[in-house]
Amino acid sequence: MSAFEFLVEPNTQPASDDQRAQTLENPGFGQNFSDHMAIATWTKDKGWHDARITAYGPLELSPATAVFHYAQTIFEGMKAYRHPDDSIHLFRPEANAARFAKSARRLALPELPEAAFLESVRRLVELDQAWVPSGGETSLYLRPFMFGSDPFLGVRPSAQVTYCVIASPAGSYFSGGVKPVRIWLSEEYTRAAPGGTGAAKTGGNYAASLLAQAEAIEQGCDQVAFLDAIEKQWVEELGGMNLYFVLDDNSVVTPELSGTILEGVTRDSILKLVTDLGHPVTERKISVDEWREGAASGKIREVFACGTAAVITPVASLKWKDGEVQVADGNSGPVTTAVRSALLDVQYGRAADPHNWMTRVC
Repeated sequence: MSAFEFLVEPNTQPASDDQRAQTLENPGFGQNFSDHMAIATWTKDKGWHDARITAYGPLELSPATAVFHYAQTIFEGMKAYRHPDDSIHLFRPEANAARFAKSARRLALPELPEAAFLESVRRLVELDQAWVPSGGETSLYLRPFMFGSDPFLGVRPSAQVTYCVIASPAGSYFSGGVKPVRIWLSEEYTRAAPGGTGAAKTGGNYAASLLAQAEAIEQGCDQVAFLDAIEKQWVEELGGMNLYFVLDDNSVVTPELSGTILEGVTRDSILKLVTDLGHPVTERKISVDEWREGAASGKIREVFACGTAAVITPVASLKWKDGEVQVADGNSGPVTTAVRSALLDVQYGRAADPHNWMTRVC
């Protein structure tokens, strides 16, 4: 089917104005949720049906539900922003819809029509617009997700699938200002392999990164960087963010998409913004030796990571079991700062939107 209507069932017990105001005063990240959620069901015989915007609440699932046993699940991360005129906008929702469909294909899940994805997000934000915070780098974080909900233990694509969207007011990722991060190089673990699910936004990829992330924390680092699974020399991405390198000739480089790297929406946006700012940009393989030697010699002047949650994060240093190298003076460089500002200014309606990335909801 090409699309379907999400019927609205208003929450009969929404948060009070005072409760909501208290939450929005210090929303944190991923801890509090708005009054409603979108939900729809797919089955082999009926296709997509029972699409609703309804009260946020628990899902009742059988212990035999497929996702618990075979991890057949995908998700997206996106945000709604309140602009100075109090209007609310989404950032490149069509890109999230397209990636969601691509992830579904890889995980043998049914594709949700783009129109239905967009409607579910739009209707939810419209209904819960009072939950979109204002001021600073606050936003309403949106989490569309899909999982195999068939209560069946056989190893096959689930014959029943549940689609949901939940919304969580989010404060600035860096409450004390943008802080350059130390990166731990994982030399034992890999995030993804050729032919695997690295390019899909699926829960298993993140589960596979958690042990290496814990190792990074033990080493006094903030994030973990993964290398390719074959030669273990090519830089791929962090546990949940893509990487960019600024060279001494003013050019910018990012690891090329190889089927094992997630095609980040923020990553793609930065490709365009960097060009707008006058920097030549290249997608190619980058070895960990190039990173280490380039940072030590000054050939690499800046490194930054990007993703929906943290937007753009400067990288201070790379640490591994035998050493550590700092990038320049360890602070956010001018290109990182300029690109971050350019992206946020578009998202929050402080600058023109030449690429037509923002979609007004209400």
